[in-house]
This record gives sequence, structure tokens and C-alpha cells, in this order.
Amino acid sequence: MARVPTAVKKLIHRFPRLPQAPTRRHRSGGTRPPAAPALALSPGARPRPWVRALGLVAVVLLGAWLGLLVVGNVRVPVGPMNTTMTLRPSFTGGTKINISPLGALQLDSHIAPVRLDVNVDQLDPERSRALVDHPERLSGLQDEVTEDIARGTADLAVRSCVAVVTGAATLGLLVYRRPRRALAAGGLALGLLAASGGTAYATWNPDSVLEPKFSGLLSSAPSLVGDARSIVTEFDVYQQELARLVTNVTKLYDATSTLPVYQPDPTTIRVLHVSDIHLNPASWKIIASLVEQYRVDVIVDSGDTMDHGTAAENGFLDPVEDLGAPYVWVRGNHDSLITQRYLDRMRNVHVLDDGRARTIAGLRFAGIGDPQFTPDRTQKTGAEQSQELAGARLASSIRDQRRSGTPVDVAVVHEPSAAREVDGTVPLVLSGHLHREDTEVMRYGTRLRIEGSTGGSGLRAIEGKYPDPIETSILYFDRDTKRLQAWDSIELGGLGLTTAEVSRHLPEENQPGADSSPSPSGNSPGAASGSPSGTTPSSPSATPSRPRP
Repeated sequence: MARVPTAVKKLIHRFPRLPQAPTRRHRSGGTRPPAAPALALSPGARPRPWVRALGLVAVVLLGAWLGLLVVGNVRVPVGPMNTTMTLRPSFTGGTKINISPLGALQLDSHIAPVRLDVNVDQLDPERSRALVDHPERLSGLQDEVTEDIARGTADLAVRSCVAVVTGAATLGLLVYRRPRRALAAGGLALGLLAASGGTAYATWNPDSVLEPKFSGLLSSAPSLVGDARSIVTEFDVYQQELARLVTNVTKLYDATSTLPVYQPDPTTIRVLHVSDIHLNPASWKIIASLVEQYRVDVIVDSGDTMDHGTAAENGFLDPVEDLGAPYVWVRGNHDSLITQRYLDRMRNVHVLDDGRARTIAGLRFAGIGDPQFTPDRTQKTGAEQSQELAGARLASSIRDQRRSGTPVDVAVVHEPSAAREVDGTVPLVLSGHLHREDTEVMRYGTRLRIEGSTGGSGLRAIEGKYPDPIETSILYFDRDTKRLQAWDSIELGGLGLTTAEVSRHLPEENQPGADSSPSPSGNSPGAASGSPSGTTPSSPSATPSRPRP
């Protein structure tokens, strides 16, 4: 007889024994086996089929996760770097590239219950030195990196299959102590992984690298994905651009002490859009830093710089003169005419009102101040109608500019309801007021960009449970066509927080392979183009309204 291992004996003896009926002598001299306990014959004592199925699924999921956690990763040399690739369970999918200690990049590459994690472990000194000694190898580095990534992905797929099958089967054997059940758990785990892989393949988005989200120190290094012109013209194949990304990360590591300086395309006009500062003094330092880092050509403020619009607050505006770029401003509902006159007297400030146009840094702007002045945040009767009238006046002025041969490139207002009235007369309109960032292409082709609060909602940020983030954006314009090429949405942690994220976006017409249909330039209203990639058009008037800022 085979010997039972001692550990198994001990495990079995821990379970309580059922009471045994005494054996009886049979008339024939034998013994009659004891009657089976009534509990064993009761159908209610057996688990129901759905309970057993649910238990098996739980075993499969837990075992597969443990298998991936323990052995489901591969170490892959990618160019001059050593990386670790791993699959992780996830509700949203996507790809995360961790570049410790600089931060991380997140790509919406696919929608599936698994996420691809790529950890950049270290820079290999020997391979890096070889690139320094032989700079001609840099020309072939992208091809080498592409091959390394493809090989690593194939190895990861095989390793992940082995990991989930082994993990689920092992846990199934420990729980059920039946080889058939264990094999069923392993097979089901393999099927789930295959289904997840199929879903990832079906939803694979090669253009996700066009709109990465940076976090950590990488949020201050937009050069990792190049300038606006290179993004529009060069990003077409996911693997090639992932290779380009790794190549640039190599250069970033090589810099060691400082992040690489952002080198913008010389034909690109860079506009910093801010709004709703609400007397937050920290905003000026943030704006000045962004102007220097991104080499901003012009700053556009879409209003609510103040909170009450009193003359006593005017001293808050003095740093505007030293921000390092021209300052274009429109009045918000918290800014008074006192505020407007004070700014109008400052050097390097361009106040837009009554639809008049100004050409600054190669772009022609036109704007109108908010017709409402509501520092007490009350809702006055007829506010919506007054916004629509102000927007209509601005649209009329923009049409006059077009007829005179000087079309407007960018319109600026404070409230989105006024911005909607210029739809079809100008390619782009900028606004604020809602304290949240949003983008949409309106019915007649004009793109509406709503900026969040660059002041983190000011002092009112402490009214809620969580502080509002500080939001701003960098807009990239082609100097020849004056059209928006791309924009970076920048979000900083609110009061007391030190987080930072930068997300790159492109208009749909600038996506690789898209039919370029120009937005309204004033020559004709043009049909509405699609919404920008990664952004769902939404009408602010259709969303639940928050208290009037």
C-alpha cells in the first residue's frame, strides 16, 4: 500500500469525524455496515451547482493572478536599457511605462481586463557606452528597439500562459484535491487569458501613443514625444513610436542631472491658456514657469482673474507685466470695469472687449467681456440671454473682420454660452467659467476649448472635501495656417498637493491618415468635424450645472 504523507494525514485528521453507528452482527455471522448518516443523504447538504461554479471561478481568478504575480514577467533588454514586462489584472486595460525615478507614462492602448506594465529597470553601462563610442548606431536604434519589444512581447505571452495555468491548477489542486478539477481550473484560466488577449487585440489602438499621459517628473519633459509638428507628421505606427519613445528616454537618462530642454518647432506658435485664477497668488509663479519651460509666445486669460473686482484687489495683477510673454485678457463675471481699466494701462497687456481684434505673436484674437458682473455669485435674471447677445455681437465683429480681409484666428470669451454664438465664424474659441476642462467641435465646425481653473478655484477650493486641481493648457498653432495642431492639458494638484500630469491631444483632423477638413476660417461655415481623439463632445448646457462661479 502506498504510504500517505504525514502532512496530508495531519490535514485530514483536523476535520471532525461524523458519528459512527455501532456495527451489528449479521445472522450469517458477518457484520452489517453502519447506516449512512441522514445528513449525507440530504440533498440540501450538497452545494448547489451555481455555488460550485462560483467557487471554481474564484479559484481560477485568484490562481491566475497569483501565477502572474509570481512568475508572469519577463526581463527584456530594450536597446541600451533593461526592462521588465508584466501583465496585470485591470478593469480598464491600457499600457503603463514606469521610468523610475522620473515618473510614468500611461497609454490607452486597449480595453481588456489586463494591463501591460513596462518597468525600465536600469540603463546598461556597456550598451550605453557603445552608443556613445559609435554614434552612427543611433540611426538603427529604433529598429533594434522595435525588434526587442516584439521579442519581449512574444516571450511575455508564452510566460503568461504558463503562469496562469500553473497558478490556477495548483490552487485548484490544493482546494479540491482532485486532479480533474485542477485541470479544469487550469484550462479555464487559459481560456480567460486567451479571451482577454483577443479583446485586447480587437480594441488595440495604435494611435494611443499620440495622447500619452505623463506623471511625476516626466510631466515636465514634453520633448519625450516631440513637438507639435513632429507628432502630426511622424506618428503612424505604434511599435516604431514606442521605439522612438524608448530612444528619447535613453537620452533623458544620459542627461542624468537635468531634464532635456524642450526644443519647439520654430514654425509653431505656443499659446498658454489660463482662466479663473480667482486671486490665487501661486498661479503667477506657475504661469511664469510654464512660459519659460514651453517658450510660450502669448498668454490668453479668459477671465475671472479677480474674486470681487474691487480696486483694493488691483495690486494682485502687478506680476502680469513680468510673466515674460504678452498677456491677452477678457473680463469675467468676477472682474469689474475697474479691473479692466487697471489692466488696460499695464504694458504688455492686451484687453479684448466689444469684439475688437488684436494681432499678437502672429495670431489675430478677438473677444468680448462678460456682460454680467456677479461677484456675490448670485444668478441674475436674464443672464443666459445677455451671454447670447454678447456672443452675437462678437460673431458680427468677426464677420466684419473677415470681410475686411483680416480674419480672426482665435475668439476669446468667458462663458461657454457666449462662445456658442460664434460657431462657424472662427476656427477656435476659448472660454472658462466652468472650473473644469472640456473640448468639443460645435455644429458648424468651430472648436470650443473650455479651460479649468488655473487658480484651483481660489480660496473657495477649501469649501469642498477635496481641493480643486490647477488646470491650464499649452496650445500649438502652425505659424503659416494659424490652425491648432495639438495641445497639452496640464493638471497640478490643488491646495496642499504636489502631483502633476500632462496629457497630449491632437485634433481629429490631424490624426495620421485622417482626411484634413479645415475648420471654419471665415470663408465658409464648413461642416462639423469629429470630436478630438480621446475626447467626447459634450454640451456644457446639457450637463448638470454647478453653482455659478
